[in-house]
Amino acid sequence: MAVRITHVRVEGFPEDHQHITSYKWVNEADNGSGTSTKPAMVEFIDIKKGRAYVGSGSSRVEVGVVRPQSAAPYLRTYADQQWTNNLLSLPRF
Repeated sequence: MAVRITHVRVEGFPEDHQHITSYKWVNEADNGSGTSTKPAMVEFIDIKKGRAYVGSGSSRVEVGVVRPQSAAPYLRTYADQQWTNNLLSLPRF
């Protein structure tokens, strides 16, 4: 299953990927939608082998899991073999 992340909730300052606490998403295959916490989305990608992305068409960017040594894992977009900031550009909820 793949979901398109449409909105993020950020708590804390500065607004950075580590401070995103939850995600709104849509499953375009069945028009389902929902909200997931950061740990749930990390599990969805890492353990359940789900896929998440931002954007659509030629501007679609995959979401991956970043695992810093001294902090909890978090999500970030990955394009052209580099981590990018597409999640931070999404609307807040």
